[in-house]
Amino acid sequence: MFTDNPGLRFFPGAKFFLQVPEDSPWFGKDIELRELRWYNGMPVGFFAEVPDRTAAESIVRAILWIDEQAVAAGSEENAWYDHELVGLDVVQPVEGGGTEKLGTVAEVQHFPAQDLLSVNTPGGTVLVPFVEAIVPSIDIEAGVVTVTPPTGLFGDGAIEDGTQNPGAGA
Repeated sequence: MFTDNPGLRFFPGAKFFLQVPEDSPWFGKDIELRELRWYNGMPVGFFAEVPDRTAAESIVRAILWIDEQAVAAGSEENAWYDHELVGLDVVQPVEGGGTEKLGTVAEVQHFPAQDLLSVNTPGGTVLVPFVEAIVPSIDIEAGVVTVTPPTGLFGDGAIEDGTQNPGAGA
């Protein structure tokens, strides 16, 4: 699930377009959500067109899409698509004003605990936790992601206790 607000996207009556292989019986079809339940922290959708377990198994791994009008009608605060972030400059504020460019967003990696920004820097790739404490602002129009990284994240890779920072370096 690639939304911070499932209630905005997954509500009874929401329509989804299916992305499946052309040889799938579901190709070219859309489905309507009847209900969304949570089991052990994982979302499970029940759809009007999927009456039983056999039908559900035939649709495993399908990607659900909503139309652009639905997205525009219910925009989320502090939410971006991956393609909007890739290519943006990553900067940090410097003492006395201004910013210092650290690198460029190469990709957004999605994990259950949190997302990570993969940032290309002169020293290699740095994985930045995509949380407000470290990424306090994003200005799509200016092409800038502002970060306030912890000590060592973009540095030489050494953290104060002497261990290596897995996010720094190549």
